[in-house]
Amino acid sequence: MKLIDIKDALPEGFTPVEETMDTKETAMRKRRLCVKMSPRAAAEAAVYDIQITAKSKYHLVNYTCMGEMNNMGLWYRMGDVPKQLSSQTMSRTAYEAPTYIARRTTSRPDYEHQSSGTYTLTALDDVPFVISEKFSGRKPKEMQQVNLMGITIKSLAEIEEEVSRGCNARLPLTPLAQNAKQTVLGL
Repeated sequence: MKLIDIKDALPEGFTPVEETMDTKETAMRKRRLCVKMSPRAAAEAAVYDIQITAKSKYHLVNYTCMGEMNNMGLWYRMGDVPKQLSSQTMSRTAYEAPTYIARRTTSRPDYEHQSSGTYTLTALDDVPFVISEKFSGRKPKEMQQVNLMGITIKSLAEIEEEVSRGCNARLPLTPLAQNAKQTVLGL
């Protein structure tokens, strides 16, 4: 991987990353990210992780700095490419569960990109949403109150009712405030 100026000649054997995969926008304006692709059998090492840091003054251990762009450092990590297994070994291990858990990103939704520019449906598209029978037909007052670490979860109707009482409504004292009041009044 290389980060070069947009006007520089493309290094031999490298391919530029010109657009984003999801929106097909121009990837970078003043710089160009270039990658070198090679057949797996011919590769001994490959890039397997890319990190973008907020400031280039932070150095990542075991990573190589590719360059800086918009006050962000671009880093990559190389690793050995495992040798391809024989077809017998591949067929035997194809049914075994993987020994690693893939790390998923939360920054992008899960979808498959198609060449037409549209996206395939996700697994939950066209699945009807239905409220459970144990909750349907109940009024908000009949629902069980939930209390998490002293925080009471309220329904929209309960919140609107409190707001409609106005700002002059008196809230109950917390246990600490009650203790302070008793101490001051000598109760």
